Amino acid sequence: MKRMPRIALYAVVVMLAVVSASEAIADDGTGPFGVTEVAPATPGNARVGALFDGARHMCTASVVRSPGRDLVVTAAHCLGGDDDLVFVPGYRDGKAPYGKWKVGKRYLPEGWSKGQDEDSDVAFAAVEGKVQDVVGGNRFVTGTATGATAVTVTGYPNSRDVPISCTNKPTAHSRTQQRIECPQFTPGTSGSPWVNGNGQVVGVLGGHQQGGDTADVSYSVVLGAEAAALYRDVVC
Repeated sequence: MKRMPRIALYAVVVMLAVVSASEAIADDGTGPFGVTEVAPATPGNARVGALFDGARHMCTASVVRSPGRDLVVTAAHCLGGDDDLVFVPGYRDGKAPYGKWKVGKRYLPEGWSKGQDEDSDVAFAAVEGKVQDVVGGNRFVTGTATGATAVTVTGYPNSRDVPISCTNKPTAHSRTQQRIECPQFTPGTSGSPWVNGNGQVVGVLGGHQQGGDTADVSYSVVLGAEAAALYRDVVC
């Protein structure tokens, strides 16, 4: 076999290194990990919004792709009541730059509706109107290995009128629950999407202790067969 000329070989090595680095950035984000900041007003963050129950926002939800272009995902414990809810994507400082969308039909997994099983704490809701046409939507993906890549968690604490975000790598809490170390995720951030570098929702803040009993560690159900079946039922 002929050896590749040293210059050409060096060029190939450099090219592969650049490609690998680009893929790493795409998968893991740019960091720094475990630091919570005010989320910038970007097109991607416009897909995340506050869920309002009257005058107060009490949870977070985000737009996911669906044939009806009207679907949001959040924690099941955010949708358990009969209250009238309104989803405000991109909510910031009292303003609704992309409108206010009334929440209509709600889709809860059987494990939650029958027994409030913490391993079933993820749900969907349809809003009145095609919100996806306005802000876009992320893909809802199940079966992703916990910690395969970093994720960015974005949500709305009750005490603030701006969203916060933090990037870190999740770790396994149990076979059915994953956890992430990100400070300042106080009440109101339940339902926050965990979005990887490919724009896929691979977690939803909730699950164990309805998302965690401290502000520094948050949880999500591992999105597996039940979440996949629920999503199929909703979009089919």
